[in-house]
Amino acid sequence: MRKPYTHLDNRHGNIPIKVIELISHSGFKDRKEPSEDPNCFVNARGCMKRLPLLFLMLLYFCSASVTFAQIADKVIDIPTRPDIVQRVLYLAPANPKAAVILFPGGHGGLQISSDGSFRWGKNNFLVRTRQEFAERGLAVVVIDAPSDRQSSPFLSGFRQKAEHVEDIKATIAWLRKQNNVPVWLVGTSRGTQSAAFIATQLGVKDGGPDGLVLTSTILSDDKGRPVPEMPIESLAIPILVIHHEQDGCKHCLSSKIPLLTAKLDSIPRKELVIFKGGEDKGDPCEAFAYHGFNGIEKDVVSKISSWIQTR
Repeated sequence: MRKPYTHLDNRHGNIPIKVIELISHSGFKDRKEPSEDPNCFVNARGCMKRLPLLFLMLLYFCSASVTFAQIADKVIDIPTRPDIVQRVLYLAPANPKAAVILFPGGHGGLQISSDGSFRWGKNNFLVRTRQEFAERGLAVVVIDAPSDRQSSPFLSGFRQKAEHVEDIKATIAWLRKQNNVPVWLVGTSRGTQSAAFIATQLGVKDGGPDGLVLTSTILSDDKGRPVPEMPIESLAIPILVIHHEQDGCKHCLSSKIPLLTAKLDSIPRKELVIFKGGEDKGDPCEAFAYHGFNGIEKDVVSKISSWIQTR
């Protein structure tokens, strides 16, 4: 990993910008050929050497402890509007430092079952990294569509509605009651339209969030209002913007980031972090493209988590 650097760019006004270049955790940079030393675990011909039984046992127990240390998911139905519930997946470490409400992209209809499984969206960047957030000291809520939006088009056409704001206001209140810590909204892709809109509609004193994180932000949209067209300049909460320099999704091209950062000049605490590297697979707007921070998830979550916990 190259050393990250921070600079100011005239295109982004006075917002601090950090560029972080990474490689996928599944690969190695400047990889050297394996040694021919017979004591090596793998030699240049790919031959595995026998390992002492004690070492094998140690590997087993270490991997087992990681599995057992996972924080359990809980399915919660939160009453919101009359006869409506907001289903969420909830997980939290002991004594969390803050809480995050994660808004996946796409149509947002995760269709979470009572056993915590997903009928859709399990590979979404924020869904697949929920454990990473919890392991870094954050209580986590993953948002599904509410009970009256559990069929197509799910959250499409709903993300900027008063009913969506009401549902999330109730979710924020429930989450604060569980932990009594700051609550942040974190959106990715079309989830940024939910998170940003709700933040503009609810101040902290009105039951709104304490901070906002936008990843792979919707910067243009031929079907609705993109984030830069929302009144985010009026916000008084911290805003962290995370983007991949090579995001190939037509609604999230990094060349359009200045449309967003131009609205953040008056925000007291803000930062733009541009990531490079990782792996790009499949549809450019899907989970395992650069758009979904494929291969560099841990670094992105680490940045978000540390930024949230630094006040």
